[in-house]
This record gives sequence, C-alpha cells and structure tokens, in this order.
Amino acid sequence: MAGILEGRVALVTGAARGMGVAHARRLAADGAVVALNDLAESPELTSLAHELGGVTAVGDVSDPAAVARVVAHVEGRVGPIRILVANHAYMSMSPLTQDDEDDWWRVVDTNLGGTFHLIQAVLPGMRASGGGRIVIIASEWGVIGWPDATAYAASKAGLVSLTKTLGRELAPEGIVVNAIAPGVIDTPQLLVDADAAGVSLSEMHETYAQSIPLGRIGAAEEVAAAVALLADHRLGSMVGQVVQVNGGSTRARA
Repeated sequence: MAGILEGRVALVTGAARGMGVAHARRLAADGAVVALNDLAESPELTSLAHELGGVTAVGDVSDPAAVARVVAHVEGRVGPIRILVANHAYMSMSPLTQDDEDDWWRVVDTNLGGTFHLIQAVLPGMRASGGGRIVIIASEWGVIGWPDATAYAASKAGLVSLTKTLGRELAPEGIVVNAIAPGVIDTPQLLVDADAAGVSLSEMHETYAQSIPLGRIGAAEEVAAAVALLADHRLGSMVGQVVQVNGGSTRARA
C-alpha cells in the first residue's frame, strides 16, 4: 500500500492527539503530504509535523473565517487539498435537563458545523484538481445514541446524514464522501467518559469492553487503516457509506 497517495495533500483536523495522530501517520506512510490542524500550535502538533514532513495549520473549525484561513494557508504552502479527514471533535456529558445551552451549541458547532465549513472551503481546490476524497469521522453514538451525550450523539448523527447526502451530491464531480463511525476507541477523549461516570480510565476501558463482542476497545490505528482505505483514489464506487469500526458492538444500523 505504500505510496498509493504519493504527492496528494491531506488535511487532518484534530491532529494533535488521539485518532488524529494515527490518521496523519498512516496517510503520510501511504505517501500523502499531510497538513495538521488543531485549535492552536502546540509542541505535540509541531513535533508531529516535523516527524511526517508536513505542515501545521491551526484554527478553530467552528469559525468559518478561521477555516478559510487554514485552507488558504495549506494551499499556499503545499498545494490543493485532495483529501480531507474531518476528525475534530468536542464532547461533554451530562443529562439533557442539565445541559448548558452554550455548551450544547459548542458541541454541535464544532462537530457538525466545523465539518460543514471545512467541506465548503476545500471544494474549490478539489474541483479544480478533478476530484478528491472526504472522510468524515462520525461515531457509533451518532448511529445508536447514548445517554448523557445528547449533543455529541446528535452532532454525530448529523454527520452521518451529511455523509449520505454529500455522497450523492458530489460523486458526479469525482469527489467521494464517506464516513467512519468508530465505536469506543482508546484515545484521551475517554477521560470525559470516565470523569462523567466517576471511575478511573482503566475501569472505563473494562466497562466498555464488556459490551463489545471482540472483548476489547479499539485502537486508533485500526480506525486509521479505515481512513486510509477511504482516502484511496482507486476505491471509487464506495460512496456515501458509513464504515463501522467497533468490534461488533453495532451492526448495520447506519
């Protein structure tokens, strides 16, 4: 598989930690020139860019003006974006009746709104280049819902619908849109779950593993392998699909 993305520019959002790091490393290993987005510059983001020979492109994806600057910066440095991996996410947990309205909209504006802004911003470059690949990181919770995570689940369900709709809308232009709905993955985001449950991170891992047929939570590298598959320009007929990487906990509901 090495080299199949040779020379193609890939923008990965939420790239400073967790799944974003794994996605960036896998795409770079396959030959892509990787642009790394996160909210702000950090030693982790800078180090990863140096490791992969890529560039950083910081900005808040919930802000359309910031997204425009991010895309312009990437295109100015390394060329048109041919692959977008919308991996960014913000999550908080609480019962619906206790949800803070501002925080609710921060979740939705980041997860769903940010992806909307990004796709609008990269489309001109993809169209001028003759096509592209958009991989949206949704969530198993966007497929099945989850107690105390209504804003997050709703935003991710919106991404599932966005994927299906844009898959139809953009395919005639050679711009292929698909999504991945990961189940429980070993990333720092699980600390939010553990804190909400009042347990340690290791206990949270064990609790989630009990409901997964595979018997364990997933690894970020496993999701990254699915990202690499969907970013492959040779896979042209998979359009508007939601790939579920979850160890068997949810099957065929997307």
